[in-house]
Amino acid sequence: MGKRLRTDGAIGVGRNRIRFDFNFEGRRYRPSVLTAPTEANLRRARERISHIKERIAAGTFSFAEEFPNFRDLDSVPGTGSRRTCDQVFDAFLLHCESRLAKADLAPITVMVYRRILNTFWRPKLGALPFLAVRYSTLVEIADEPAWSKKTYNNAISVLHRAFRFGYRDYPDRHDPSQSLKCARIRKKERQAIDPFSIQDAERLTQAIHRDWGPAQGNYDEFRFFTGLRPSEQIALKISDFDPIRGTLTVDKARVAGIDKSSTKTGDDRRIELCPRALKVLSRQIALRDELLRDGKIDHDYLFFKESGEPIRNLQYTYSKWRASLKRLTNIRYRKPYCARHTSVSWNLMLGRSPLWVAKQHGHSIATMLRAYAAWTDGATEADLELISRAMLSEPVQAIRVPTPAEAKAVPKKERFRRGFSALDSPLTPTRQQLNSGLITRYLAEREGFEPSKGF
Repeated sequence: MGKRLRTDGAIGVGRNRIRFDFNFEGRRYRPSVLTAPTEANLRRARERISHIKERIAAGTFSFAEEFPNFRDLDSVPGTGSRRTCDQVFDAFLLHCESRLAKADLAPITVMVYRRILNTFWRPKLGALPFLAVRYSTLVEIADEPAWSKKTYNNAISVLHRAFRFGYRDYPDRHDPSQSLKCARIRKKERQAIDPFSIQDAERLTQAIHRDWGPAQGNYDEFRFFTGLRPSEQIALKISDFDPIRGTLTVDKARVAGIDKSSTKTGDDRRIELCPRALKVLSRQIALRDELLRDGKIDHDYLFFKESGEPIRNLQYTYSKWRASLKRLTNIRYRKPYCARHTSVSWNLMLGRSPLWVAKQHGHSIATMLRAYAAWTDGATEADLELISRAMLSEPVQAIRVPTPAEAKAVPKKERFRRGFSALDSPLTPTRQQLNSGLITRYLAEREGFEPSKGF
């Protein structure tokens, strides 16, 4: 008896065809494809027939999609119509929702996926058969709008994910979306870091306090002296503050009104608060206690609106920042995120350890040095003195660097007596200020300062 040849559902027919053999809907089918039956092609065909049988068992197999040129396609029962891009997009988003329920994706990620697919791709691709979409079609759609590079890259990235999901049912087919390449953003095209000077930061925080009251003023002043991301700051709770150690735990965020149990980078951190930040926080907690007694607060968030309600969306704080900054006509407009850039830059200018600054602000040393290194050079002694004063004390009324003539006009004894007064030339703090518990403890822990020896 001859040895029976094992085909595993795929066999070569002649010199240019491979025939498949499987059962579907109770009937046997043997469709063929125009492919030379080489060893490599037969191996791929056996893998394909294996996937076909898996989809038949799962009830997701479409004969029309798999073999659109089958001559007796009309007689195949239950073939259904070909899947459209809309159906693939819907299945992809449903899968993302499932991952969201398992805490494997962030809510904002799913929201962005849905918005990009609905805005950019569904109008042009939605009704087309998924497997019939060609690379030329995708290029034509991607090249049509006047997108920025960032928008273009975001749109291409989401399309890659959706098409990769759809083509997992067809591992032997080529996914045309993978040939679309993202635009390269060059170093000079990246947004430049533009931190505030200490003088401008003081004027802005004073203006916000005056325009919107202590709740908003404390919020914006605190961000300058901690460098927290806005999404992290509005998610802070009273239990995150450790008054004994003077630290703040940052392990969550709120994005687009949705609470996340992790920060942007996914890394929890504990930041050390400088005396200025501690004083701002002390005022904020006193304000919170006052509103709590009046029955206006029923939550445990650290920062809130003037009415006592929690800040659910960053647009609330953004609008107030923008209005106050635009009224200060001699300060260049910058977005609120620049307060974070400012905090990083100030700490580097003061000579803090790059490792400490990176851990404090929740990013890598490489990112920090690449983005902020330019601001560590060229700082004058007067600038550094003003930044150091601001971190160790309450803000002065109108902090500025005096001219040489103004500095000489004030007797040395008078300058020493005034300590941190607005017209002082850069001097060391007075003994009265060094006796402040917060400042002494901060210097002793962070800088190795001993009050008995002075600076």
